[in-house]
Amino acid sequence: MKQSRLFTKTSKTVPADEVSKNAQLLIQAGFIHKEMAGVYAYMPLGLRVIENIKRIVREEMNGVGGQEVLMTTLQPKDIWEKTDRWSDAKVDNWFKTKLVNGTELGVGLTHEEPIVDAVSNYVSSYKDMPFAVYQIQNKFRNELRAKSGLLRGREFLMKDMYTFCRDQKQHEEEYEKIVAAYFKVYTRLGLGDITYRTYADGGIFTPRFSDEFQTLSEVGEDNIYVDEDKKIAINEEILTDENLAKLGLERKKLVQKKGVEVGNTFHLESKYTDALDLYYNDEKGEKKSIIMGCYGIGVSRLMGVIAELFADEKGLMWPASIAPFAVHLVSLGQDEQAEKIYADLSAAGVEVLFDDRDVSAGEKFAGSDLIGIPYRVVISKKSLEAGGVELKKRSEQANEIIAIKDLISLLKK
Repeated sequence: MKQSRLFTKTSKTVPADEVSKNAQLLIQAGFIHKEMAGVYAYMPLGLRVIENIKRIVREEMNGVGGQEVLMTTLQPKDIWEKTDRWSDAKVDNWFKTKLVNGTELGVGLTHEEPIVDAVSNYVSSYKDMPFAVYQIQNKFRNELRAKSGLLRGREFLMKDMYTFCRDQKQHEEEYEKIVAAYFKVYTRLGLGDITYRTYADGGIFTPRFSDEFQTLSEVGEDNIYVDEDKKIAINEEILTDENLAKLGLERKKLVQKKGVEVGNTFHLESKYTDALDLYYNDEKGEKKSIIMGCYGIGVSRLMGVIAELFADEKGLMWPASIAPFAVHLVSLGQDEQAEKIYADLSAAGVEVLFDDRDVSAGEKFAGSDLIGIPYRVVISKKSLEAGGVELKKRSEQANEIIAIKDLISLLKK
């Protein structure tokens, strides 16, 4: 992509109506556009980041046998009434609407009931399980106070997965397999060392603990207590002596931290399958309950967390795994040479944003730092006289001169 053709532009002005760093930087860099509080549109650069996060999530969910589907946003009232959730006061952040004929509908905030309803056409025998289905889809929640940019929105992108198992043993095996896949996701995003499996309240689903995946950050809304040796944590909401004993944790070894919840997993037991009359027949032909689990990852929230954590006073610093481009090529009066480098890198499969604009060097460098692409390649009269192009990592201060002939092999590593 040539930057002269990119309709978005960077801005020196911090948006006055945003207090969170992630929203400020993403808006300034032209990655997102604020429609209203808690609702953001993704511009070309931002969409590329989102798609890269989705790709990583999708690869790891497929890696544990997940089958991708895409469910509807509009949901019928009757299946929610079967589980007593349509009028549940605990589900108070739900957008609802009506058809012109007066039929009430829910606007998707989660999909346990619709998923069970959909798979009920295909599941009847113990031989049909285990299996897992997932989707990556926009969700809508009527938050009382949307805040913190992409960390808490009224419309957001989420991966939600659901497992179906014949018994508790099979469920536990699937559950732990998916938890391990979650850590592969976070590691690939550069968050692995600061993301903890955190025990939390199972809520209305189960008397057991649920699992949250908390990434350490001072902007986090949750207080968690971390055992750094065991690399697990417990949410403050369940921090009792009884729960510590159940988990084998010692209070004196726990360190209080702030965390952002970037994922969660729940043991659903047979709450939804029983309520929606979905059972299976075992080897003896006896009717049995189906055990479910659900597993969420906040895709757009991850983008916000990474923007918060990987930034400096100059702007964003994207990890290479999700950056909108691998290289930011900046031409300073050497457009003919730069065009050839751009063509060669593109032909070699290296994704390049080419700043071919007719603006000052200072504006180009400031914009490049704000956008935060991992590598910047500058071609100028000075660099050519020194033997090539100037190569600089966004995360480092130093730069070096690289011969043009060596550039492609270096950047493809």
